Formats: sequence, structure tokens, C-alpha cells
Amino acid sequence: MTAPFTTRFAPSPTGLLHRGHAFSALTAHDAARAAGGRSLLRIEDIDATRCRPAFETAIYGDLAWLGLEWEQPVRRQSEHLTEYQAAIERLAERGLLYRCFRTRKEIAEAIASAPHGTMDTWRGSPLPSDQEARRLAAGEAFAWRLSLDAALAQAGPLTFTEEGSGPNGETGLIPARPELGGDVVLARRDVGVAYHLAVTLDDALQGVTHVIRGEDLFEATHVQRLLQALLDLPTPVYRHHRLLTGPDGKRYAKRDHAQTLAELRTAGVTPQQLRAEMGL
Repeated sequence: MTAPFTTRFAPSPTGLLHRGHAFSALTAHDAARAAGGRSLLRIEDIDATRCRPAFETAIYGDLAWLGLEWEQPVRRQSEHLTEYQAAIERLAERGLLYRCFRTRKEIAEAIASAPHGTMDTWRGSPLPSDQEARRLAAGEAFAWRLSLDAALAQAGPLTFTEEGSGPNGETGLIPARPELGGDVVLARRDVGVAYHLAVTLDDALQGVTHVIRGEDLFEATHVQRLLQALLDLPTPVYRHHRLLTGPDGKRYAKRDHAQTLAELRTAGVTPQQLRAEMGL
């Protein structure tokens, strides 16, 4: 039996939603409605230092204002850390992860000092067992990184289907190139999971058949396709859409203080007007 068309909108409650979020949410919702399928909402709140309950509440209000509905209960990542930890343990037992004690600054400096073109993404290796034991005993922070070489050796060549378009027009059956991401972080000691692992597991556990999101996440698909193979998870169809840009040509982003949906609502903009502006 074929699974029903199921997609999701998965915001992080680290700020208020803006036009770009609305476009992605509406695009996914409209696709599900057109297919007679399911549209899910997921709250990606694993970053406890930046996520706020007030922002989560605002997400529900903004989406309701747009006229969107979603199935209950809403999956909140912070309530499923044990599931992510189990996946980490499975990968570690197979020798696919290693503890990395370098800070982000140290890695950035290492990449910057490498000869041009020889190390644009981080590739590392486990410490000797005695050094690792000393650093663990000292309580030093570390991240679990995916050993790309070991993962590729186990997974072999992979592909995924793109129904939309990547940033360079990629579409159709795409060869996965997880090497673009290097040895990605899958978990940090203070959180227990990182984006790539959490979103890959969530999509599988929620029965997502179509991942509809912005083209800025196209490269993330390559790493997530590898994780699907390593964890024996189904691979959804991907549909990456264009990114909305403002009058200055820059895409809308929280960090640039893009005008929020709450501000648009206060200014008297209606959901219908917003849809028309975005070409929906």
C-alpha cells in the first residue's frame, strides 16, 4: 500500500516568522492539499540556548493567521532526545562516529590555514585512545562527528529524487555527494543531537514522503541521504523551492531582522494579499 503524500513545515522557535517562512509553509501546505495528503507541523527546538516558548506560541498564531491547519500532536524535538541518542549509539557501535574535541574556532582556523582547495570542509579522525580518555576524564566538551570515510565505505553510491530545483538548477535523480559536508556534527554533549540527525530521524518517524523546503537546504540533503542509508530509513522525495528576497535582493532572514508576519498583520496586510505578493 502506497503511503499518503505527507509533508511538513519545521520552524525553529528562535525568533518570529517572516515572509520567507510563510512562503515555505504555504508551499508545503498547498502541495499536500493538492495531493489530498497530510501536512504536518514540527517544532525544531533542540537549541535550548536560543529557543523560547514565546516564539513557539507566536508560530502557532502566525500559521493560524495564514489559514493553515496541522495534525495533532505537534512533534517537538526536545521531547524526543532519547530517540536521537539511540541512533547515535547505533552509529557509534558501528565505528561511524568519533569524538571531536576541537572548538568551532579551532576548526575554522585549521580550514583557513589549509592550502587553497585542499580542505574546504572539516575532515578529522579519532584521537588515540589514551589521549581521548584523558580529555574525557578532564571533562572536556566534545562533539560526535560522522566519519565520512567510514560512512561512505559502508553506504556506497547513493541518489535522491529532486522534484524542485537546487541552487544551480539540479533536478531529477541526483547523485548524493555527502563529501560536500565533510565530517558533520551529529551530536554535542550539551544537547545530545544536532540538526542533520534530528531532521532525518523525524522525517522517517513521521512518515514524511515529500520534503518541501527552501533551496538553501539543498546541500543538506546530501548528508541526510547518507544518514538514511546508514540507519536503514526510507528516502522521501525532495522538492526545494526558490527563496524570497527583499527589495535589496537579499533573502529574508531572522538575523537581518526581516519584517515579521506579526508586523505585517499589525499593518493591516491580509493573508490573501501576502499570497498574491508571493505569487501563490
